[in-house]
Amino acid sequence: MGRAHRMPFGAQITDGGVQFSLWAPSAGTVTLHVGDRRLTMTPEKGGWHRLTCPGVAAGALYRFSIDGDLEIPDPASRFQPSDVDGPSMVVDPEAFAWSDSEWNGRPWEETVLYEAHVGTATPEGTFAALAGKLDHLRDLGVTALELLPIADFPGDRGWGYDGVLHYAPDHAYGSPDDLKRLVDEAHRRGIMVFLDVVYNHFGPSGNYLPVYAQSFFTERHQTLWGAGIAYDGEAAHVVRDYFIHNALYWLEEYHFDGLRFDAVHAIADDSDTHFIADLAERIRTSLPQRRVHLVLENNANEVRWLERDDSQSPLLHTAQWNDDIHHAWHRLLTGEKEGYYADYEEPVRHLGRCLAEGFAYQGEVSAHDGIARGERSAHLPPSAFVAFLQNHDQIGNRAFGERIGALAEPAKLSLARAGLLLSPQIPLLFMGEEWSASTPFQYFVDFADPDLSTAIRDGRRREFAGFGAFTDEAAEDAIPDPTSERTFAQSRLDWSETEQVGHKEVLAETRDLLRIRHETITPIASSTYEGASWERPVPEAIDVQWRFAAGSLRFIANFGQQEVRFGRSPGDTVVWASRDDALGDEMNLASWTGVMLLDRR
Repeated sequence: MGRAHRMPFGAQITDGGVQFSLWAPSAGTVTLHVGDRRLTMTPEKGGWHRLTCPGVAAGALYRFSIDGDLEIPDPASRFQPSDVDGPSMVVDPEAFAWSDSEWNGRPWEETVLYEAHVGTATPEGTFAALAGKLDHLRDLGVTALELLPIADFPGDRGWGYDGVLHYAPDHAYGSPDDLKRLVDEAHRRGIMVFLDVVYNHFGPSGNYLPVYAQSFFTERHQTLWGAGIAYDGEAAHVVRDYFIHNALYWLEEYHFDGLRFDAVHAIADDSDTHFIADLAERIRTSLPQRRVHLVLENNANEVRWLERDDSQSPLLHTAQWNDDIHHAWHRLLTGEKEGYYADYEEPVRHLGRCLAEGFAYQGEVSAHDGIARGERSAHLPPSAFVAFLQNHDQIGNRAFGERIGALAEPAKLSLARAGLLLSPQIPLLFMGEEWSASTPFQYFVDFADPDLSTAIRDGRRREFAGFGAFTDEAAEDAIPDPTSERTFAQSRLDWSETEQVGHKEVLAETRDLLRIRHETITPIASSTYEGASWERPVPEAIDVQWRFAAGSLRFIANFGQQEVRFGRSPGDTVVWASRDDALGDEMNLASWTGVMLLDRR
């Protein structure tokens, strides 16, 4: 069976050939270049230019020229074989033969996310090579593979957040069919696939929209990347459709199971219905029979997007990445307090609140940036929050890209790993975390413009100028060059570590924790949520309890130096413990040890 998403943009194969459509309200004339033909497109109302071209088939290369001058790719190109400045390729989306017709996703509560950057997850850095690691993920206990952005970006290496052609899987990773095969093979193994999408900005190179569609952007809203996207401008309906169709395109044509929306706090929109609400409503209306999971990154901790109905199903978005819980764990594990870690000066208290209530900041003023952040979140179920000890941002935005395993003591990290993987919140692992990979994940780009590359290098150094470790020029010069291919190569996973001492033990531990999660935690957490509570019996310990219709889960942990005694209820069964020798009617927990308990009803 084939799959295709129908949309008003791009190149659509029809019975009569291919229909080409471009929204170019700032252009006088638009010429289609396909093969050796040069054809003037027909202008229509609202800034559209269209032309149906007979005799054109899948594989044909095409471009548009604006007012007889600038040649551009299709902003809705399905594939760019020669990168973002080259010609676009006509793709027949129904040519790929899917084998997952019975697949309808998995319940959200079963989700264990594995975040991967396609270019560095394997030595080859391709969709096809990543498909070869799916058995490893399945056997580990991962139920969802999450890809960093793949929308075509300039050059052959980058994180993906500089994408400019949102419908084209990056050419460096393989063809559209290679990506579809990855998704199809994942579904064959019971693994969902999520995609990180960026709807808050375009990258700094290769975006031609401002030339021929000036109303796509607005100076009324400024972002870190320049003029904001005009979600509330005079052409908002077209702008919104471009991204809404993009989301539906990935979900329908590529059969992704969910999307992660990058930095929605950076999407400025003064409309009565904010774009991210409109986006979620359109997706849920369009795909009512499928389990589709929508995840936010939102530094503002706005609970309004995460509300549930009477059956505890998401009204709009399914969950949010919870930076608060990462920051609390990180400060506990490392003692670091510069930058935003300054906001977590009581990490045990912040961790307890995160585990029981979701956000640590629920309207309090941040000392780091001086603004109030967050909304009350205690009424939301744990599954509304994605928790992690590390991710691409928290590793890659460090000067040297060190993983948590290089910063924290193994015994402390072992307790944090259990707290992450056995909590009823949704856990996320960053690629290689399952064996405590030693390879860093550093920031890298591949811009052809030397001036832009220089600006990126200089900006990277300025970013860390305020940190104590980089106060002298020599330390600053040691920061890896993001434009160097060596920086990219250093970030590639070394899969041989899975068999090495010091790594294979962590892999076995991670696999065992995920087995416990699937066998014991998930069945309880999948029942109706009834609330949570937490306390600190002493300043350096927490006691968290989550109540569900099927039973209660209780996580206790001692982060201090002195032993702490906890009481144990008669119905409590030990699900996991750091040590077995201290468990009885009263539990005596040594420094940096913990227990997960279950009380079935």
